[in-house]
Amino acid sequence: MIYVTVKNDEPFERALRRFKKKWEKAGVLREVRSRSFYLKPSEQKKIARSKKRRR
Repeated sequence: MIYVTVKNDEPFERALRRFKKKWEKAGVLREVRSRSFYLKPSEQKKIARSKKRRR
C-alpha cells in the first residue's frame, strides 16, 4: 500500500504529485492492467519475446 504524508503548509497538488510518482514507481497500474483479463502462458511468452526483440 502506498502512503504519502502531507506536510504542514504543503499544497495538496504537490502531495498528489508525490503520490503519483510513488504509484508509478510501484507499478500499480501495470499490475491492474495485467490482472484485468487472463493471458495464457503461451501468449505471455509470445509477448515477452516480442518486447525483447524491440529492445
